[in-house]
Amino acid sequence: MNWIDRIPLSSLLLIAVFLGLAPFSPEPHLWEKLKMLAAGTLSRPIDIFDLLMHGSPLILVGIKLVRMRSNDGEENV
Repeated sequence: MNWIDRIPLSSLLLIAVFLGLAPFSPEPHLWEKLKMLAAGTLSRPIDIFDLLMHGSPLILVGIKLVRMRSNDGEENV
């Protein structure tokens, strides 16, 4: 997972914000797909792909933040 460590956090956040909020009108795809998931109507392959595509940068940000926090703890020991 060293490749995640090499990605600058600012770039990853920028990508996560833009993909998470795209398209800006009428409503972001990520929000739409999460509502479909909660309602149990997320069944078409294109909708599942959209959820993964728009949500994966946010997951990567979370993984990177966890790795940064755990690496800080190792350096202080």
